[in-house]
Amino acid sequence: MWNPDSYLQYLYDSTKPAETFKGSSKAEWYKWKEGFKHRFVELLGGFPEKAADLSPVLMESTDCGTYIRQRIQIQTFERLHMPLYVLIPKTGNERRRAVIACHGHGYGSRDIVGLNPDSSVKTGDIGYQKNFAVELVNRGFLVFAPELLGFGDRKLTENAKDANSCNRVSSFLLAMGKTMAGYRVYETIRCVDYLLTRNDIDASRIGCMGISGGGLVCSYTAAIDERISAAVVSGFANTYQASLLTIHHCIYNFVPGLSLAAEMPDVLSLIAPRPLLIEAGKQDHIFPEHGTRKAYERLAEVYALLGYRDRLALDLFDGEHEISGRIAYGWLDRQL
Repeated sequence: MWNPDSYLQYLYDSTKPAETFKGSSKAEWYKWKEGFKHRFVELLGGFPEKAADLSPVLMESTDCGTYIRQRIQIQTFERLHMPLYVLIPKTGNERRRAVIACHGHGYGSRDIVGLNPDSSVKTGDIGYQKNFAVELVNRGFLVFAPELLGFGDRKLTENAKDANSCNRVSSFLLAMGKTMAGYRVYETIRCVDYLLTRNDIDASRIGCMGISGGGLVCSYTAAIDERISAAVVSGFANTYQASLLTIHHCIYNFVPGLSLAAEMPDVLSLIAPRPLLIEAGKQDHIFPEHGTRKAYERLAEVYALLGYRDRLALDLFDGEHEISGRIAYGWLDRQL
């Protein structure tokens, strides 16, 4: 008699993603891309037909020495607001390169801008996300760090003492025919909308960088929104079979029906031919190395087919589930 473990493996093995690219020419790929992108948005739960007014509000501003840290709030969906940190370098006055920095699981956007949960400045362990938004602003990027739904100031009241509201909000959205992934991606798209209202942004040089759950948000957003010129995906790029369907993950990672349509490398390939860097620790226990390598090999085939193999890069570093940055910061500097 088969046990549940073997049955789940059988169910995956017997499923062939219906919308994986099977062509052999650039023209076929670009046609596939437009069709699958539309399908991907549908699976995420769809986006509003009409965008809500952004209605930006400056909530605080702090001089951090080499940069200014602002806290701004924008409206993403009707009656849903998202706070985000804006880190502004003090050097130069020209239209700047911008990077949207997507935090992973933890206590929200404060973690990546060098703050503790109570907004005091970090003085000890910087954690697995390594203040990467601060690293970016100190390299001259104008950085936007949105507070993803379910974290930090955006937890439900009932979860005030918990780490996050991921499971509760994700479950509710699934019951409503929506997904947490879809909400977070759309809100990041609205973040791009907000960037383009500013007069200090070079619209042709907008990047995105995210770790773990923020890697999902970064990669899925870049897959859909062509206004993002380059992406760094840390601690996420893999295959669904090797990671999400094999190892325990937060429910928000799961999009109903997505594995029937495509594998993760298919989704990530929507970023092509724009520059993409995959960053992964060799000892990452939730996004294992062999899955990352398989995803990268598939992506390399796509970039080569399109004639832009040099725009895809991989940093497999000796580490765990964490930001590296040893290649990423310089790579973003060159791409943007």
